[in-house]
Amino acid sequence: MPNGELSAVLFDMDGTLMDSEKLWAVGLRELCQRLGGELTNSLRLQLVGMDQRESMEVVHTAFGLPFSGIDDSAAWLIGRMKEIFADGVVWRPGAQELLHEVRSRGLATALVTATGRELVDVIIETIGAHHFDATVVGDEVTHNKPDPEPYLTAMKTLRLSPADCLAIEDSPTGVASAHAAGSPVLAVPSEVPIPPRSGVTVLDTLDGVDVERLRHVHAELSR
Repeated sequence: MPNGELSAVLFDMDGTLMDSEKLWAVGLRELCQRLGGELTNSLRLQLVGMDQRESMEVVHTAFGLPFSGIDDSAAWLIGRMKEIFADGVVWRPGAQELLHEVRSRGLATALVTATGRELVDVIIETIGAHHFDATVVGDEVTHNKPDPEPYLTAMKTLRLSPADCLAIEDSPTGVASAHAAGSPVLAVPSEVPIPPRSGVTVLDTLDGVDVERLRHVHAELSR
């Protein structure tokens, strides 16, 4: 991986900045019951990090339902999640403090999420849209995570190379996307363990992580 100076931090949203995976579990559990099934733990873990349409395909396959109903299921889930998110979401430990410091230190930022625009616009009111120089959402790219397109789109928007960026992710799907885009990755697992791999540093939490730590991680991964 080529050497570069840290110029931008690319943040995933669900499970990284916001403790929203548990809220997704509520909506998915209600949807599964509506479809006549049950959200098992194995099914829930399978859905972590997936975009909305892919997750609906997995759910319909699990319950033996035709794909013709996927759009209706997705629309119902989006509507329910808007209601849940409108009540407020909670920051992951250390995430809010880190985001504020990254901005105050003059680094560029991007929000790179598999979630669609309709829900992101609700959540970003909590996060604060002014914190981000770019926002890349799942339904505005051709190929969602784990494809590299979301992160490559963010880098192109920021006019930076992968070597200038550090991605922060919480799921194997997100890590794969950022890694495939050529970015060093700081992984902080939320629901699913992240296996060790080159180009990725895994931490238990963002609590206490500051910009100097990010620079250190970036430098180590860029060697």
